[in-house]
Amino acid sequence: MKIYTRGGDEGFTGLFGGERVPKDHLRIQTYGTLDETNALLGCSVSLLLGAQPETVERLKRVQSELLQLGAELATPRNKEIKMKLIDEGAVSRLEKEIDEMEAKLKPLQSFILPGGSLPAAQLHCARTVCRRAERDLTILHRAEPVRPVVLQYVNRLSDYFFVTARFVNHLLKVEDIPWIAPKS
Repeated sequence: MKIYTRGGDEGFTGLFGGERVPKDHLRIQTYGTLDETNALLGCSVSLLLGAQPETVERLKRVQSELLQLGAELATPRNKEIKMKLIDEGAVSRLEKEIDEMEAKLKPLQSFILPGGSLPAAQLHCARTVCRRAERDLTILHRAEPVRPVVLQYVNRLSDYFFVTARFVNHLLKVEDIPWIAPKS
């Protein structure tokens, strides 16, 4: 398979099923932002390889789920999707893993600054891009309704990245950086 097709040279791209849409179409923008999230997640995974196998496996699973979401969003509503879709079980799994990680962390006493270790900083970047994907998804949902579980999953995912960033810092014995509000 060739990487370049020249099919997008005039600013259009294909959805699954063959429909051509402008590259700035809401669907393209939304799954593109999820792809950015996935790429940042890949940076964190690369930094954690060999150090945190359970966390790495969980993050790789999330990367796969992000591709599932992208494929769903790249499929027009009137076309059949021939793969397993993200479901409520995926949302529940994120919640369960958030709870498991939080149980091992000190409770937050203040806002924290994104950072600490490099892998945690990358997870914070993934979190903020995921929030942008959620905003894009919300706009898309108003124009072309998506399944409610997709909205739930993406909302939960940014929380998941926040807690995972804190958890990675904890495992690496790096303190979260508290935000100190300026005094007036």
